[in-house]
Amino acid sequence: MINLLDEDYQARALRADVRAGLTAAPGARWLPPKWFYDARGSELFEEITRLPEYYPTRTERAVLTTAAPEIARTTDAKTLVELGSGSSEKTRLLLDAMLSRGTLGAFVPLDVSESALTAAVGALTEAYPGLTVTGVIGDFARHLGHLPDGDNRVVAFLGGTIGNLVPAERAAFLTALRQTLHPGEWLLLGADLVKDPGILVPAYDDAAGVTAEFNRNVLHVVNRELGADFDPLAFTHVATWNPGREWIEMRLRASGEQRVRITALDLTVTFAAGEELRTEVSAKFRRDGLSAELSAAGFALSHWWTDPRQWFGVALAQAR
Repeated sequence: MINLLDEDYQARALRADVRAGLTAAPGARWLPPKWFYDARGSELFEEITRLPEYYPTRTERAVLTTAAPEIARTTDAKTLVELGSGSSEKTRLLLDAMLSRGTLGAFVPLDVSESALTAAVGALTEAYPGLTVTGVIGDFARHLGHLPDGDNRVVAFLGGTIGNLVPAERAAFLTALRQTLHPGEWLLLGADLVKDPGILVPAYDDAAGVTAEFNRNVLHVVNRELGADFDPLAFTHVATWNPGREWIEMRLRASGEQRVRITALDLTVTFAAGEELRTEVSAKFRRDGLSAELSAAGFALSHWWTDPRQWFGVALAQAR
């Protein structure tokens, strides 16, 4: 296991994000979605992926099931790297195909959660005894340059997570990744596609209220870690489609005037009734637009797979 995070990295990052997001102008306040994912948040997200409204996980899995053999043949990958790997469950489709191809020797999962990564590495080492599995504890937004070098690497960034980055962040991420890879190496990218808002919005606002609880979980995290006194139930979950930006926005709306003290930051924040706090954007893509973003960062789109309804795309791009 390689640990790229110092002991208080997470605590410092949380403090910096909360201070920056909550001191923005009223109406423009935000918190990053990565802070949803403490142990409870991760459980809630796993529950979300099984909901009837939430199509991305099962649709991407179906696309990868079909595409994995061709991905293995096209890349002849010797090293597979996965960013934000979590449990690495979908990645087993790629591992099986690449190992069957006979080229793969190493798997490098990167995740910011040491506990999730340790569990995944243990499970994968047991399941694939002939494969070298090296976990990297790190933040894909900051530590791409520290990925272990390898021979003919494929970097997988799945789950539509690319959509949680706004355009400037996506450009910076893709450029940094391209600088890390050698010419001829590969990026495998999962991207949710633009579709009817009647399908999109329920995926982020399910009838059972699981996503609402997941959204409010960020306030529980801030309360616990920074000594804040948010009343999460005083905030309503909101999910809307922004047609101009072609992304879903998740927000928390104050049901009444709120005065919140964050002890660790010596900060007090007031929310007016109806004021919203943005907690996530989830951009949806079109093939041509994604291809242009990849090209601008130094990648050439090589292959594109999607499901019969064209709800989710998987792109294979090569570093030029």
